[in-house]
Amino acid sequence: MPFDEAQLETHRAALTGHCYRMLGSAFDAEDAVQETMVRAWQHRDRFEGRSALRTWLYRIATNVCLDALSIRSRRVRPFEEGRVGTVDDALETRPRTHWLEPIPDARAVPADADPFEQAALRQSIRLAFVAALQRLPPRQRAALLLADVLGWSAAEIADNLEMTVAAVNSALQRARATLAGREGRAAEEPLSETQATLLDRYVDAFHRYDVDALVALMREDATLSMPPYTLWLRGHDAIRAWLLGRGIGCRGSRLLPTAGCGLPAFGQYRGSSFYDPDNHHWEVFWMDPKALQDQQKEEASA
Repeated sequence: MPFDEAQLETHRAALTGHCYRMLGSAFDAEDAVQETMVRAWQHRDRFEGRSALRTWLYRIATNVCLDALSIRSRRVRPFEEGRVGTVDDALETRPRTHWLEPIPDARAVPADADPFEQAALRQSIRLAFVAALQRLPPRQRAALLLADVLGWSAAEIADNLEMTVAAVNSALQRARATLAGREGRAAEEPLSETQATLLDRYVDAFHRYDVDALVALMREDATLSMPPYTLWLRGHDAIRAWLLGRGIGCRGSRLLPTAGCGLPAFGQYRGSSFYDPDNHHWEVFWMDPKALQDQQKEEASA
């Protein structure tokens, strides 16, 4: 059954989300999707229409990701590598391939999906979940995502991964046991009016570079990390010292609201050029709704 390039393109966001969950990198996910599109176009005569085009593309994309994972180690977040840092630590760098990377929701969640599916897909790109997936062997990771995110049967997964159904069920059992207790469950409700006001105050303080006001809005155990550097800091004093010291270059940059990894986020830009945070590489600030709720409680009790 023939298809054209426009039909392939309609599946790009869904495939990007799948490849991001597999690879933990927005850049690598985009490369994998492009390779998927090339393979699909080159072998379009093999598509017989017995399954949906998206399902066929997922099969190709999963195998592209497995090929990529065969030569890469798992990606990590700074705090997974060692002790809490200090503002005086050397800024050691790691290559981009070392770090778990964020992704804008707009590039990983199909805009035409129904609200229930969009909510589920946003949950599946949460950084905590994607970080936990990195601890799984590639084929276990693929089996879990195909089953628990895409809803494939064990028989469909077995056919795609060239495994027996028994092996797939065993892989799923081991994967779920490994992930049990590792993934935090963030609130899915939209921000309340009070929380949105706190976010506005956070952005305003950053734009004015009023570090005392900015830090006052953070939890006492707030953390700051900045890949590609290994540095990560915890607590008001360390974050204040960094922003007023070696991190002073942040002054004068702008925060543009977006959504990343299923959470409220901001793209940080320096200079006068305008960029779309949903479609360009960006340094990202997250404000977890749970952190806002805690801040709200603290202010109410003050």
